Amino acid sequence: MRALAATFAVAVAVAFAGNAQATKAPRLTVFAAASLTNVFPQIDPHERYSFGGSNMLTAQIEQGLPADVFASANTGLPWQLHRKGLVTRPVVFTSNRLVVVIAHGNPLHLAGVPTLEKPGLRIVMAAAGVPVGDYTRKVLARMGLSDLVDKAVSQETDVREVLSKVVLGEADAGFVYATDAKTVAGKVSLLGIPESAQPQVLYAAAAVKSSRHLQAAKAWVKQLLSKRAQKKLRAAGFLRIPR
Repeated sequence: MRALAATFAVAVAVAFAGNAQATKAPRLTVFAAASLTNVFPQIDPHERYSFGGSNMLTAQIEQGLPADVFASANTGLPWQLHRKGLVTRPVVFTSNRLVVVIAHGNPLHLAGVPTLEKPGLRIVMAAAGVPVGDYTRKVLARMGLSDLVDKAVSQETDVREVLSKVVLGEADAGFVYATDAKTVAGKVSLLGIPESAQPQVLYAAAAVKSSRHLQAAKAWVKQLLSKRAQKKLRAAGFLRIPR
């Protein structure tokens, strides 16, 4: 009887451990735009993140790299994947603005975006296809300054690389999101972009349909709209979803 009881106790313990393992929340792999590098781990430190240019992450999902969630700095790329049947319907969860970062203290005495035409100025921006690079080109086109694209000393693969060039003194000015500029407050100064030239910068997220944890991935996307997540986004400088 003692042996039978011991065997039963072991079986119950094993079953309980199995159920606990089964109900434990999976650790998701989240592919996210570089501009979300600081805020996403604050929203959920449990997950595994891969940050980079949204276009690069899109290509990786198309190539079949394992991911559970995709969060892009635009809406076009998630919808592109949705039309191919690779992700669920994208959800817009926040917005942003573009600014120009320059050397701290403005030693070159720049007085606005048009002064970026100053000869010899080292301008850096993201490449075409990268959301922030496309937004930058919209700004310059609206201000009649598209010639600055060809004058850029480098075309980077994501917004954090643009920011880094200015912070390190390798460029005099760069186009980034306001939230990225906030992460290096005190190390750069800003030039504002006129409201009339501002593009609509919307962020969208979707669950990757090939995910082994699709329901959890869907829930993760949904929680980006929760009060807690939105509070974290506001604190990081991201904006409310426009009506």
